[in-house]
Amino acid sequence: MTSPDTPDAQTLLGLAVGALGGGRREGQHQMAAAVADAVDEGRHLLVQAGTGTGKSLAYLVPAVRHAVVDGKRVVVSTATLALQRQVVTRDLPLVAEAVGPRLPRAPKVALLKGWHNYLCKHKVTGGYPVEGATLFDLPADPGPGEGAGAEQHPAPATPPGARGRGGRADDAATLADHVRRLHAWADETESGDRDDLVPGVPDRAWRQVSVTALECLGQRCPLLAECFPERARAAARDADVVVTNHAMLGIAVSGNPGVLPEHDAVVVDEAHELAERVTAAATVDLSLTVVEHAARLARRHGGTQTEALDAASQRLGSLLATAPAERFPLGLPDDLRAAVAEVRDAARELLTRLKPQGESKGQAAPDAGMKMAQSAVLQLFEVAERMAAEDTTADVLWCSRPPENAPWAGDGVTRLHAAPLAVAGLIRTHLLGEATGVFTSATLALGGTFDPVARSLGLAGSGGTGETAAWTGLDVGSPFDYPRQGILYVARHLPAPGREPTTDAQLDEIAGLIEAAGGRTLGLFSSRRAALAAAEAMRERLDVPVLCQGDDQLPTLVRAFADDPATCLFGTLSLWQGVDVPGPSCQLVLIDRIPFPRPDDPVKAARARSVEQTGGNGFMQVSATHAALLLAQGAGRLVRSGEDRGVVAVLDPRLATARYGSFLTRSMPDFWPTTDGELVRAALRRLDT
Repeated sequence: MTSPDTPDAQTLLGLAVGALGGGRREGQHQMAAAVADAVDEGRHLLVQAGTGTGKSLAYLVPAVRHAVVDGKRVVVSTATLALQRQVVTRDLPLVAEAVGPRLPRAPKVALLKGWHNYLCKHKVTGGYPVEGATLFDLPADPGPGEGAGAEQHPAPATPPGARGRGGRADDAATLADHVRRLHAWADETESGDRDDLVPGVPDRAWRQVSVTALECLGQRCPLLAECFPERARAAARDADVVVTNHAMLGIAVSGNPGVLPEHDAVVVDEAHELAERVTAAATVDLSLTVVEHAARLARRHGGTQTEALDAASQRLGSLLATAPAERFPLGLPDDLRAAVAEVRDAARELLTRLKPQGESKGQAAPDAGMKMAQSAVLQLFEVAERMAAEDTTADVLWCSRPPENAPWAGDGVTRLHAAPLAVAGLIRTHLLGEATGVFTSATLALGGTFDPVARSLGLAGSGGTGETAAWTGLDVGSPFDYPRQGILYVARHLPAPGREPTTDAQLDEIAGLIEAAGGRTLGLFSSRRAALAAAEAMRERLDVPVLCQGDDQLPTLVRAFADDPATCLFGTLSLWQGVDVPGPSCQLVLIDRIPFPRPDDPVKAARARSVEQTGGNGFMQVSATHAALLLAQGAGRLVRSGEDRGVVAVLDPRLATARYGSFLTRSMPDFWPTTDGELVRAALRRLDT
């Protein structure tokens, strides 16, 4: 228990802030006290802390104190690698140095990521077979397990098929250069962590030196003592505070809780993203490419024939060639379900033949190629079994097809998908069953209440379950004076958005606002088509630089936008969250329409229908909540410091005229509201001068 000589969390926070040379912020101290009480009392906490509050220190200080003084490990999860690096390399070392002398001992900190994020020494030294197919023929979808959620690394910028003739030879040479560099790095690195390699390498190169958790030989690996992921996990088991990411939480919540060390509390930063990350981690795909890849590994490294799986693959492929790109609310159609069941049965039989024979003492190291084959076939079996089950009501099933008008936009593979209909129960059971949850973000109170987010995290009953957990919601506000620093302008006079990406009236409005602002505009659009159309139109009409997402790598575009106040940057979802450009370069944030989910989004549509079937309002609980979260995040791009001034302009009149409009605006920062376009343009002109 806490010693009477140990300072409380607020006193320790003062030491940490003082070490930074900062001053007292009431919201930050209020948050630190609430986090300390929550972890001490075992009560879940949702705390909304606006930009500029300093929420990282507000949760790290009480987390460190709780872990060291009470001897109970705390897991801290961030949404992005950038924030993870900030916490590990800057914030936690500062906290440890500032408060360590006032604690019984110095805190121990560890960083933990998914298995595939670490280099495999055994693979680098030739312990795994060189899989030639990985150069060009591996499926683009990583398959189930840790792949999809755990990677967090961007795909190569050049789209498949866009390299022209000779592209494969060029790719092979470039890939070989990357792999040689990785082999040299393997002798230098102390962590084996992919993110410590600067500059980085493409995913295809990294696959040549890493393995998934299922492919790992585990305790039978001859290089176990040098294993980077094993070292990371050993450090996590010995640490007071373990820093990880939402992808790892998604893996844990999806039924693999052992990926995290035992812990008493979990602090989730940017918690508004957690439900979507868990959904992504629990979503699986099945395609002809995946089946053929598993069969190829079984033949090549398992030393077995695959006639049954090959036949099942042919039947599945012929059905996928004509399958409709739609959701299957009653489960897969009979013919598809039978084909998937055939794949399942063939994979099960193949697994039996791939099982290793009895081992004896002194036996040589296990065959890594066999392990790769077992892993691929096991994943295939589990996915097919899930999709072909008699009862699939807990899942959303659908088929996706590659775009016909853009052959490079995707890999040309038709896929079946399965995603969980709801993740609240998974989070409640697998993440919060034995641990206290502290969830924080600048956007948790949607429509003025924490209830929507609490439902998504499994804290409040939803879908008629009525299950609840003890939790508290707290809004500590923001140090910014939003009504004085920003204007919320709703272009009420414009027509409601339709199917077209942009309208002439909307383009006229955009041009007038940007001209008044002198550039300085971040344009947030609901679709890539709309962003491109608006960018092309503004380039023709205006004499200011207009960048559009896709012109270059996103970090490069954001830097160019920040460096030149006259520049405009247009884009889609990646710009709605995480862009941090304080100062005069961002004085106008344009939002083309309320960001409701697409009508053909299978998961959102299924979840809305499920809410309605239990007597709830599916539109408000799913579509409006989704839109409110994105609007809050998008509008939050405007004011990033106490000196920022500007306008958030929403070009969708429904925000002012629809009944749900007030729910959406209550989710946004409380800027001064207006529908007077001339007043707004005059304000922008004053800012420009």
